[in-house]
Amino acid sequence: MTEVFAALAGLAVGVGLTFVFLKMAGGQALRAARAEADAIVSKAKSEGETVAKQVELDARNAQAERREALEKELSKERDEIDEQRRAVAKREDTFERKLDMLAMKEKTASEAVEQAKREQQEIAGKREELDGLIAKRKQALEDFEEEKRQELSRIAHLPEEEAKRQMLEILESQCRQESGKLIQKIRTEAEEEARDESLKITLAALQRYAGEHTAVSVTNSVPLPSDELKGRIIGREGRNIRAFETATGVDVVVDDTPGSVTVSCFDPVRRAMAAEALRTLLEDGRIHPARIEEVAEESKAEFEKRVQKFGKDAALEVHLNDLHPRIVEMMGRLQYRTSYGQNILRHSVEVAFLCQVIADELGLDGALARRCGYLHDIGKAMDHEIEGGHPAIGADFVKKFGEGKAVLNAVAGHHNDIPSTTPYTPIVMAADAISGARPGARRETLEKYIKRLNQLEEIAGHMKGVREAFAIQAGREVRVIVDPDAVGDAECEYVARDIAKKVSEEVTFPGEIKVTVLREMRTVDYAR
Repeated sequence: MTEVFAALAGLAVGVGLTFVFLKMAGGQALRAARAEADAIVSKAKSEGETVAKQVELDARNAQAERREALEKELSKERDEIDEQRRAVAKREDTFERKLDMLAMKEKTASEAVEQAKREQQEIAGKREELDGLIAKRKQALEDFEEEKRQELSRIAHLPEEEAKRQMLEILESQCRQESGKLIQKIRTEAEEEARDESLKITLAALQRYAGEHTAVSVTNSVPLPSDELKGRIIGREGRNIRAFETATGVDVVVDDTPGSVTVSCFDPVRRAMAAEALRTLLEDGRIHPARIEEVAEESKAEFEKRVQKFGKDAALEVHLNDLHPRIVEMMGRLQYRTSYGQNILRHSVEVAFLCQVIADELGLDGALARRCGYLHDIGKAMDHEIEGGHPAIGADFVKKFGEGKAVLNAVAGHHNDIPSTTPYTPIVMAADAISGARPGARRETLEKYIKRLNQLEEIAGHMKGVREAFAIQAGREVRVIVDPDAVGDAECEYVARDIAKKVSEEVTFPGEIKVTVLREMRTVDYAR
C-alpha cells in the first residue's frame, strides 16, 4: 500500500509538473500569438490607411478631372452661346436694315402712286380740254364746209353734187393734216408723261432681278468614239436602228458626218431621252434589239424623274408650292424646250420674278403676278402634241386644274391673242419682252437673222411715199426716209403706224421693233 501511495504521489507530482510546463508553454504561445495578431492588426491598419489615402487621392484626382472637363464643356457652351448671341445680334441688325429699306421702298411706292394719280387727273383734264377743242374744230369745219359749198356753187356755177365732191376732197386733205397734227400732239404729250414712270419701273425691275441670260439648248448630235460604231448602230440589215427608232419614237440619221450621229424628233423631251439612251448603249457596248428596248425603258423612267425634279425645283425657286403635279410636270418639260436658243424654263422663272417686281412697283399683288409670269409659256410644253398656238393650249390646260381668271387671261393673252381683262396680262407681256430682248438672251442663225432684216426693209420699202428703208440696231429699229413731196409732216404718223402694224402681223421677232420715219425738205437756189 505504501508503495502504491508512493507511486500515486509520484504520478501526481509528474502530472503537476507536466501541467506547469504545459501552462508555461501555452502562455508563451498565447503571448506569441497575441504579438503576431497585434503585428497583423497593425500592418492591416497601416495598409488600410495607405489604401484609404490612395482612394481619397484617386477620388480627388477624378473629381478634379471631372471639374476640369465640366469647366471646359461649360466654357465651350459659353463660347457657343456668345457666338449665337453675336449671330442673333447680326441678324437683328440685318433685319432692321431690311425694315428700313422696306419702309423707304414703301414710301417711294406710295409717292409714285400719288404722282400717278395726279398725272391721271391731269391727263383727264387735258382729255376734256381736247374733246372741247375737237368739238369746236368740228363745228368750225362744218361752218367752213357750208360756206365753201355756197361759194363754189355761186362762183363756179357747178352742180351741187360736183361742188360737194370737190369740197369733200379739200376737207379730207385738211382733216387728214389736222388729225395727223392732233395725233402727234397727243402721242407726244402721253409719251412725255408716261416715259419717266415706265422707265423707272422697268429699270427697277431689271436692277432688282438678275437671272441667267442664256442656257444651253438640247443637242441632237451624239458623239461617237469611232466611226466603226455606226455599223453596230445600224445592225444587220438595219434591225438595230429600226428597233431603236421604234422604242424611242425618233429618227436616227447616220450619215457621212465623222464622229457623230444625229437624233431627230420634234418632241424635245423624247429627242433628249433618245440621245441619252444612245449614249448609254454606246458606253455599254451591247447593241441589240433586246438591250435597246431595255435601255429605252430605263431612259424613259429616268427622264420622267428628271422632268419632275426640274419642275419641282423651278416651282420652289419661284415660291409656288401649291401647283398641281401635272402643271409641275409640264413646266419641267420646258427644261428641254428652247426658243431662239433661250431655255424656256429659265425664261419662265425670269419672267415670273420680273412680273412680281413690276407688280410691286405698281401696288398690285406680286405673288399673283409671279404666278402669271411663271405659267405664261406652259403651252409650249405640249404644242407639238396639240394643234393651235401655245397661249390657247396653255390656257386650256391650266384651266383644268383650277387656275384663276387672272392666270388664264395672262396665259392666253400674253401675245395679244385675246383682249386683256386684268392688269397682270400687260405686266406679263412687258416682262416677256424684257426677258427675250435683253442682250444675249436669245440667239438666231445667221440665215434667219439676215432674212428678217431683209423682210423688215421690204415691208417698209413697199409703203406709199417711202424712198428708202434701213434695218438698224441688229433689227431692233427700222429707219424710213420718205419723199417730202409725197408725204407731209402730219402724214408721217400714218406711215410709221402702218409700217409698225404690218411688221407686227408679218414678222416673228422677240421683244419690239422701233419704226422711225424721217422727212427732210431741202430747197436750193443760186444767186447769180
